[in-house]
Amino acid sequence: MTRYRIPEKTRLYARHDMIDKHTELPPLAEPRARMLYAFLSQQRSVKEQSELYTLVVTLVQLGMDTHDLIDTETTKRSEADMRSRQLKVLAGDFFSARFYQLLANAGQIEMITKISNAVCEVNRLKVNLYMRMRSLRMTTEEYFKQAVQLRSQLFEHFSGMLEGATARVWPELLEGVSRCEVALEELERSESMDKFEKSWAYWHVLQVGTEEDRHRLASQTLEIGDLPALLQKYDIRALLSAKLRQSAEALKSAAAKLDSEELTLDLSAIADGMVNKLSGAMPALNETR
Repeated sequence: MTRYRIPEKTRLYARHDMIDKHTELPPLAEPRARMLYAFLSQQRSVKEQSELYTLVVTLVQLGMDTHDLIDTETTKRSEADMRSRQLKVLAGDFFSARFYQLLANAGQIEMITKISNAVCEVNRLKVNLYMRMRSLRMTTEEYFKQAVQLRSQLFEHFSGMLEGATARVWPELLEGVSRCEVALEELERSESMDKFEKSWAYWHVLQVGTEEDRHRLASQTLEIGDLPALLQKYDIRALLSAKLRQSAEALKSAAAKLDSEELTLDLSAIADGMVNKLSGAMPALNETR
């Protein structure tokens, strides 16, 4: 049996003294990576490359997520903030370089092209999303749907490497995992003043809130001390928690249709692991295959 090593190997290739010292990185796309590895490991044609493919996609996703953390405000910053911002730019590029290096060394030139094209599509979707945001007319459902699509896009093309019924159900399962991840991330964002703007909670209040609350958001006059009361007023945590649980149950139901009991169990564990994070519990996932 091969031990699942993607998180350790990703951190190994992403590690750099300057990055570790001066900036923080986003979390790994662990649920999507774990699902991808589980599926590729059962395909005879790509089984030997399952770890490599999952590793490079995880590195590419980490690079894009790191670039997304870059603050675009033009206000004066401290030296430490400037250094952190510069390191995020360089870190994202560094992770992308690792992806090219690993695939080139393995002679996987065609895969470089496929993933690069997927990255271009992700960036196109991001531009469209940002343009919609600027209009301040986005609904929560539109926002959530596009956030899920952004998370799924890089992993979607792997359906072409899967066989039979597994290939047909891959998009549905990928969307299910991505919906769970988005719900978890939006819970975190809703409780941070730095991340609240343009989050799901932000669009929800802008959509259903009182005229006064909508004005505070649109005019950017919301104070940090106002956030807890606003979240409680609109029941933000309960709504997102319910969305996470519903998405996890839908994912488990879709996984139950698979012919592979092993894949069904893996996906159920991934879903339960994300739900368990609502209470801070650690997921109990099977580490061997």
